[in-house]
Amino acid sequence: MKRVIDIHKKEYDKKPDVLVSAPGRFHLIGEHTWYFKDKTLSMAVDLPVFIAASARQDSSLRFYFHQLNERKRGNVSTLKFRKEDRWANAIKAVIAGFNSCGFECRGMNITVFSEILPSAGFGITTAVKLATALVCKTLFKHPCSDAQILQAIERGNKFFLNTGNYIADLYAALYAQPDTCLLIDHSKNTSTPLPFKFDGYSVLLTDARVPRISVWDEESLRCPENFLLMAELKLQKKGFWVYNDDEDEINDIFSVVTEDTRRRLLCVMKEHHCIMEAADGLRGGDFFSFARAINKSHESMRDLYNISCPEIDWLVKRVLEFEMTTSRKPAACSRITGKGFGRCLYTILKTGDVEEFKKKIAEYERIFGFHPVCYEVKPAGGASILIG
Repeated sequence: MKRVIDIHKKEYDKKPDVLVSAPGRFHLIGEHTWYFKDKTLSMAVDLPVFIAASARQDSSLRFYFHQLNERKRGNVSTLKFRKEDRWANAIKAVIAGFNSCGFECRGMNITVFSEILPSAGFGITTAVKLATALVCKTLFKHPCSDAQILQAIERGNKFFLNTGNYIADLYAALYAQPDTCLLIDHSKNTSTPLPFKFDGYSVLLTDARVPRISVWDEESLRCPENFLLMAELKLQKKGFWVYNDDEDEINDIFSVVTEDTRRRLLCVMKEHHCIMEAADGLRGGDFFSFARAINKSHESMRDLYNISCPEIDWLVKRVLEFEMTTSRKPAACSRITGKGFGRCLYTILKTGDVEEFKKKIAEYERIFGFHPVCYEVKPAGGASILIG
């Protein structure tokens, strides 16, 4: 924290009035199913973003990203999206969202500090947005609720950035608790913390550095017709909803879509089952059930949803070789992660196997020629105001 304060003071010749931190995050399962009002299992991690800010006497905005050594400028009264502003556009979007919600923002000097760059994924851009929102609320003393903060970010995403709004991203950064995962229900807009207490296991995030090339248009799956087809297959059971598993019924309902669409909708159904199985494993402290669900989810992402790649699959396979017993009692789990066609994966394995996994990463680099980066992380709490 002191380092961020010193960096801000050196840049602007003034200590920050507000300092906020927000965690990175990754989605374990379900990041592709939100459109169908399903669930997402997420984890905030100790890859924090810090946003420091001090008030100005004018309407100017000054942005400084320490790790990139980049500076950007803007003005509250004439906020514009500029492609060359890259990371600063996320900050401007939040300010624009606050202004459009009636919460006036004025000039600021802003410092961004993050050891992990937004291009790596892992929820860093979302962390920048949420931390900026808390800065705006605190610095200008806006009496806005969490719901209003989320609404401001949503408006910034929609009208300034022209992008979608994913509540799982925001909820994980805002509502996470230490040593937990977060089960987010998109049909109810709720989040439930689940304990992540697997003693003797470590969590690793790996950016495989494979070029992010889209192989199909994911938005093509998200249409009203497909939403209605999936709704037909939902059943109430013991107070919860599940997907109908009658193959004849499934085949009949999906008979009107292409084979590719059918496979991907089946994957959405399987993801629901994997999320519930993983959640039960977390509640009961049953690593085998949890890991089995994670591994099955990666298989679906690879075989049905078609978003994995040989490089990611090679790394996942190496993980599953650790102390392999049976598929019903896996000693480790690994899965591709990231919205769209992300080329990152997470791995949860015995702490004693971490160094051996890192050797596999070195082998991966020799075989495929990419230069991966691996982070050992822990479940973290949500965003917090450190000064202000």
